[in-house]
Amino acid sequence: MHVIPSSPPLWRQTWHDLLFAHWPVPVAQLRAFVPPELTIDEYDGTSWVGLVPFRMTDVTLRVLPALPWLSAFPEMNLRLYVTHEGQPGIWFVSLDAARWLAVQTARRAAHLPYFHARMSVENVGDNVSYVSERRGARPRVAFRGIYGPKGPVEPAAPGSLAHFLTARYCLYTRFPDGGLARLSIDHAPWPLQPAQARFDVNLVADPQGIRLPQTAPLLHFSRRLDVVGWGLTEV
Repeated sequence: MHVIPSSPPLWRQTWHDLLFAHWPVPVAQLRAFVPPELTIDEYDGTSWVGLVPFRMTDVTLRVLPALPWLSAFPEMNLRLYVTHEGQPGIWFVSLDAARWLAVQTARRAAHLPYFHARMSVENVGDNVSYVSERRGARPRVAFRGIYGPKGPVEPAAPGSLAHFLTARYCLYTRFPDGGLARLSIDHAPWPLQPAQARFDVNLVADPQGIRLPQTAPLLHFSRRLDVVGWGLTEV
C-alpha cells in the first residue's frame, strides 16, 4: 500500500547508479535486528537482505538550492523488508555515507544508523567501480566491487520478487524515546535493469551479525531516480 502524505514534501534527492543485491535469509536470523512491532516480510517462504550501493545528488530541502559539495556523495545501505499496519517499508541495519555532515544530520534528524566511510565511485563505461570502508569500524565493514546493467529496462511487475524488494515507499526507525516512526517518500516506478556484479570485498552484513548464504545474489540495476520525501511521523 503506497500512502502519500497530504502535506507537501520537505526534501528531495536524486539517486544514481544503484545496485540492488539481495540474498534470502530466514526470518529467525533477522528477528533480533527489527523491532517487535514490525512484521518481517517474506517472499517465496523467506525474508531477504539487501545491500544497495549508489550515489546521491541534489540532496537538500525542497525549497532550497543544492550545494555542489554538500549535496552530492556516495551512500551504501544494508536493509531489511518490513510492514507495519499494512504499509510495507524498509528497516535499515546500517547506512554508510561519505559526507560527515550528512551522517551527523541524518543521525540527529532521522535517528538512522548512519556511519562515516571513505568511499569512491567511478564510472567505467556502463559499469560502476565502487569502494567503501567504514571509518574506525572493528571488525572491518567494507565493500569493493564493480557492477552494471546487462539488459534493457524492465519495470517490476506487481506481485514479482523485484517489485516486492524495490516498491517500498517508506522507512521505519525509532525515536530516542523508543517510539516507532515512519518516514514516507515518493518517486516514479523504478527503472530496473538486470545486472551483473563482481564483489572483490563484501564485508558489510557478516561483520554486523547477518550471515549471508554462499549463493549468488539476485541483482538489479537502476541508473537514476528522482525522489521526494517527508519528515518522521509517529506510528
